[in-house]
Amino acid sequence: MRKAVAFTGPSNSGKTTLIEKLVAALSGSYRVAVVKNDPKDKGKFDTEGKDSHKFFSAGADVAVVSPTRTTYFSHRSKTLKEVVDLFGSFDFLFVEGLKHLALPRIGIFRGSVDESYYPYIKAVAIDGTIDAATIPEGLAVLDLNDTESVIRWIDVNAKEV
Repeated sequence: MRKAVAFTGPSNSGKTTLIEKLVAALSGSYRVAVVKNDPKDKGKFDTEGKDSHKFFSAGADVAVVSPTRTTYFSHRSKTLKEVVDLFGSFDFLFVEGLKHLALPRIGIFRGSVDESYYPYIKAVAIDGTIDAATIPEGLAVLDLNDTESVIRWIDVNAKEV
C-alpha cells in the first residue's frame, strides 16, 4: 500500500525539518518519496554549460540517469498522479506544500498558529510554544518533536495513492 500525506504551514515553521526526521526514521525499512512545492520557482537543479542544461534550454524535457540517481527536468508542471508515476514504487509519499491537493494534511506551527490553514488540515504538529488547548476540536494534535507519534498518525490517516 502506498500512503500519502501532505504538510503545510508558514515559512520556517519546521515542515522540512519534520519531513527530514520522518524520512530518516522510515527509510531504513520503507521506500519514501517526497514532493516539494516551489511556488516562487526559485529551485535550480542543473549546471549551466552542461549537456543537460543545454538540452533543457533548447526546449526538451530531460532525464539524466546515472548508476545512483535519476534527475528529471520538465518544462511543464505535473499533476500529483504524474509525479507519483515517475517515482515508481514507494511506501510513503510526503508532500510539502500544495495545500489544495486532496491529501490528509498536517499543519506545522511553532510560536503561533495561522488559523487560515484550518480548512486544509486534519492535524496540527506543534511544539511547546503553542497551547494545545487553543487548537479546535476535530483536529488531531501531534507533538512536533515526537517523530514516532507523527508516524503513527500518518499510518492510520494517510491516503492510499
